[in-house]
Amino acid sequence: MRVVTTKHELAAAFQASRASVLVPTMGALHAGHASLIQQGAEIAERRGYDGGCVVTIFVNPTQFNDAADFQRYPKTLEADLAICAANGAACVVAPTPEMVYPPDETIPVPPLPQQATKPFLEDRSRPGHFEGVCQVVLRLFQLTKPKAAIFGEKDWQQLQVVRAMTREQGLLIEIVPGPTVREEGGLAMSSRNRFLTPDERTRALAISRGLRNAGAESTPAAAERRLAADLAMVGIAPDYAVVRDAETLLAPVPGRPMRTIVAGRVGTVRLLDNAPWPNTK
Repeated sequence: MRVVTTKHELAAAFQASRASVLVPTMGALHAGHASLIQQGAEIAERRGYDGGCVVTIFVNPTQFNDAADFQRYPKTLEADLAICAANGAACVVAPTPEMVYPPDETIPVPPLPQQATKPFLEDRSRPGHFEGVCQVVLRLFQLTKPKAAIFGEKDWQQLQVVRAMTREQGLLIEIVPGPTVREEGGLAMSSRNRFLTPDERTRALAISRGLRNAGAESTPAAAERRLAADLAMVGIAPDYAVVRDAETLLAPVPGRPMRTIVAGRVGTVRLLDNAPWPNTK
């Protein structure tokens, strides 16, 4: 497995036109990331991509609106490299901020997808979040030149925003979803879960439980009420707990796929999750 940490190594690794599948991450890898890396390696092998699966590890400062949250984000590079190697990564790019955002260059922020007639749910709680996501994803695409990129379904809004941004920028990069991996009990795996106390982890199970219960309701409005009630029972006041159009993230339209999307704090830890609505499983 090749490890790229300098500008020279980056140029050497990607100067040739080698097809690859990109898995962008912010590090602090867990079993959910491992599944994405395995998925990327399998796709690359199946399609004959000689660049294999490329993993980026970069904690992007432009998508954090809270400096303390950025500083707190866990950084575990050595453990991350071991996970990448064990799950089939061909190359890991762990750039410095100066490699991603050179001080002598202005890295443009692509416009948010046109369906954003009003701020996305996550941007209401974290102003500028998706501008930062689009900026860094576009930059990582420029640096690594993948044929496909995998984004986890746990961050459903991010997946849809990146899909739309890629399309609107005219990029010939396939955006592939990666299924959410859950801990025992249903909690969606997240790098932030390590900050939960035992009591908070138990309370956090209400999120996935609420999504399952909401999926059994007959209307989006009833689903939202059920999810909010389940969260309130354990003292979670969500930033949002709504049913939205699965692709545009706007108000649900009958006949189109829908998604229940939720975010909220359990103690000091902010968690995201989502599930199809209705849930027919």
